[in-house]
Amino acid sequence: MASALDSATEKLASLDIGGSAPNLQKNLHLLSTEQIQLAKIMLETGQSHLFEHWAEPGVDDEEKKAFFDQVSRLNSSYPGGLASYIKTARELLAESKAGKNPFDGFTPSVPTGESLNFGDDSFISFEESGVKEARRAAFVLVAGGLGERLGYNGIKVALPRETTTGTCFLQHYIESILALQDASSKLASGERQTRIPFVIMTSDDTHSRTLELLESNSYFGMEPSQVKLLKQEKVACLDDNDARLAVDTRNKYRIQTKPHGHGDVHSLLYSSGLLKVWHDAGLRWVLFFQDTNGLLFNAIPAALGVSATREYHVNSLTVPRKAKEAIGGITRLTHADGRSMVINVEYNQLDPLLRATGYPDGDVNNETGYSPFPGNINQLILELGSYIEELTKTGGAIKEFVNPKYKDASKTSFKSSTRLECMMQDYPKTLPPSARVGFTVMEPWLAYAPVKNNPEDAAKVPKGNPYHSATSGEMLVYRANSLILRKAGIQVADPEQQVINGQEVEVWPRITWKPKWAITFTDIKSKVSGSCSISQRSTLVIKGRNVFINSLSLDGALVIDPVDDAEVKVEGSVVNKGWVLEHVDYKDPSVPEELRTRGFRINKIEELEKK
Repeated sequence: MASALDSATEKLASLDIGGSAPNLQKNLHLLSTEQIQLAKIMLETGQSHLFEHWAEPGVDDEEKKAFFDQVSRLNSSYPGGLASYIKTARELLAESKAGKNPFDGFTPSVPTGESLNFGDDSFISFEESGVKEARRAAFVLVAGGLGERLGYNGIKVALPRETTTGTCFLQHYIESILALQDASSKLASGERQTRIPFVIMTSDDTHSRTLELLESNSYFGMEPSQVKLLKQEKVACLDDNDARLAVDTRNKYRIQTKPHGHGDVHSLLYSSGLLKVWHDAGLRWVLFFQDTNGLLFNAIPAALGVSATREYHVNSLTVPRKAKEAIGGITRLTHADGRSMVINVEYNQLDPLLRATGYPDGDVNNETGYSPFPGNINQLILELGSYIEELTKTGGAIKEFVNPKYKDASKTSFKSSTRLECMMQDYPKTLPPSARVGFTVMEPWLAYAPVKNNPEDAAKVPKGNPYHSATSGEMLVYRANSLILRKAGIQVADPEQQVINGQEVEVWPRITWKPKWAITFTDIKSKVSGSCSISQRSTLVIKGRNVFINSLSLDGALVIDPVDDAEVKVEGSVVNKGWVLEHVDYKDPSVPEELRTRGFRINKIEELEKK
């Protein structure tokens, strides 16, 4: 041990740190062998400024050790360590300063994909295939964010998906996975019951609160052993074009850090060893999704069916997008040297790229009324075998980018520190040309209702554009459920137009059901019969698995909550005062945040409850 320490000290001495880091030299005796090696990396990569403000030995010694604890975490959590991070940062910062276009030499074209129409024979067939495959899938939720941007101080997955039942996003996701698990196992007759793995990527901000939400709710019915939390570490901030690491302004013995982006999910899965465990267990698919899209699981079974049928290595779930709409487009890029890839291109890059490569009008709508480049909604389905093969080559590292905010046109200094970032959907950038990369287009009403804007920002959205707020997110859940039941033969009344939280929204009947009642359209059709009708002011809540609706006329509130999933047949006329939407002021601090963000509460005046 002593000789190793002496050897490391000698190596450090050979760097001539007396001139570059005299304060580090004085404190060398405090450091372990590993810490001296880390100090060597810091000096070799031009980070001697980190030690300029270090105190004399005997002062702040514990803080100095804590500094190297942080450096150790930053080094071990990044593929290739800090030396690789700093090297990549310098390259990307140089390209940014030079104004290099990452798409130079590439020509865009429309890739191959599958466009689905809800409820037709093709959709139903893909849904059935997807349910069969679900028992061979793992689900990964990227949930590193807080709800501050929404005007909510908790974690986003704790927000209600809808306030009729108060079911939060995380509960809905888990119950949807369990419903798929049950449905898939029933189709695999004779085989043992499968438990679908569920991974949640958390951050320092969300980890403990996500765990608390799960534990305090008994994991919402899922076996705790099915759930794994992987915590994402932050990355070091960069002060200048030389990639000098930024000192934390609150503590001279800390490096300033910021989130690296949700692309970290790939390296976390790789380093965790879970991918090999899943592969050895016979799993075939990994599905990635983000934290606040309340309609996602309407699309999952059919999209998984597309992946299996078309044998896609990568399948991006998409929605039709209007030309120039502020959502990235899935695009095939072909380079002059023959390279080709299918990736997400951000909307502000797609239009100029098209104009520069022979499309003078840029991103325009075609005869369908939409851009031919479908809108990326950051939900991915990856084939596990090829995924492991690729990550074995890359260590899970995803192509990064840097976005410094320069003080002026000289691009010599930053307004504030920056960092490298990576995105989950950029995984295909390193794939070989032989990779089968496609997409599945779903109708937006069915599959896309993200919640990411606070009331003030949502109210500023130009008329006709999506609000992406808690208000619109909840209303779109009711709209989707109403349209699905219409497609199944129920007469569902048209919506009312209301302005809530400054947003003009459609208020449909408040219809919601547990995923165990129906996870596919075929399930719904099998449980609805006769001539049924639901008025606009009505509320319908289905909580049981074996609930059958026959010739029901509903004008009020009906809650069906059977004991132990007993079979319940609902028919006849139900009329009562119902549950009423009451507007609330989003600036009123006496109203709970989760209600203020959506601008209404539900006053439960009268209902019929069937057990």
